[in-house]
Amino acid sequence: MDFTTTKNTRLGELDFLRAVMIILMISFHLVWIGDNYPYMKSIVYTFHMPVFLIISGYLTKLNGTFSSNIHRITWLAVPYLIMESLYILGASVLPIREHIENLNINTFLDKLLLHPIGPYWFLHTLILGSATLFLFSHLLKKLGNTTCLILAGIAFALYSKLGIASLEMLLYFLAGAAIRERGFNFVATFFPSWLSVVALLMLVVSPQNLHPHTAGGILIVFLTISFLLKLYPHIRGKFLRTFLFIGSNTLPIFLFSPLFTFICKPLQPILSFEPTGLLFLLASLTLCLAGSLIVAYILDKLHISPYIFGRNNVLIKKS
Repeated sequence: MDFTTTKNTRLGELDFLRAVMIILMISFHLVWIGDNYPYMKSIVYTFHMPVFLIISGYLTKLNGTFSSNIHRITWLAVPYLIMESLYILGASVLPIREHIENLNINTFLDKLLLHPIGPYWFLHTLILGSATLFLFSHLLKKLGNTTCLILAGIAFALYSKLGIASLEMLLYFLAGAAIRERGFNFVATFFPSWLSVVALLMLVVSPQNLHPHTAGGILIVFLTISFLLKLYPHIRGKFLRTFLFIGSNTLPIFLFSPLFTFICKPLQPILSFEPTGLLFLLASLTLCLAGSLIVAYILDKLHISPYIFGRNNVLIKKS
């Protein structure tokens, strides 16, 4: 879920991947769906954030200018600090699963800077990974990008040892950066194939594979990307345009959807007459996606976006 733009010729494929992942993320952040489909949730949680991080790493330019890297990291940090702060405060008063009793300044700063709660851990990981690569690529420029990637991997292991980030998630980010640094085409790297579906089905039936850090989990991530990249050319018309629009606006959807997933809770008893929960899922997804995009539109119109995102418009209207 990288939130930068790129001239990469495969941006359509990347936006499609991001759209699928953000939809899955919202779906299983809905408590009713997650609780009633726990095995499916385990499958999705095996690959959806690793896919985001691989894409984010791939779109990270090791040889970018000093100012461009500072700009990128700054405008990841600002929305993170705002939204994670609000989430922490909300967790201290709302009856959510990550409820914080007796919030104080030490707990607040610990959650904000070292141990984030809620979905915003992703931005924390992305900022940490990006800043590390940025520092190594500029301070150790003469050593070459490959050496910088290796040193970043060592730094990531240290972060994990200190308990401030997940090593496997940082390594997925690093893998994406390595694909770009070696000059590989993103799509070709993942060998798009219909056979990936068969292999996926063979893997996901075994619970021991449903962890991003296992060999089976890594294969699930790879095969999921392979399958979706094979599927992409067959998605056309308004359906494709909708996916590309969602994929190009993952930033506001990611940031604001937690508010709307909470708002969706009262829909559950209203729609309980439909026992599978699919009607609830459809209604909630519509509310979360539309609501997040409307918030982004309002921020743009009120000229608030430059102070949060570092650009005039956070909402990208055309893919």
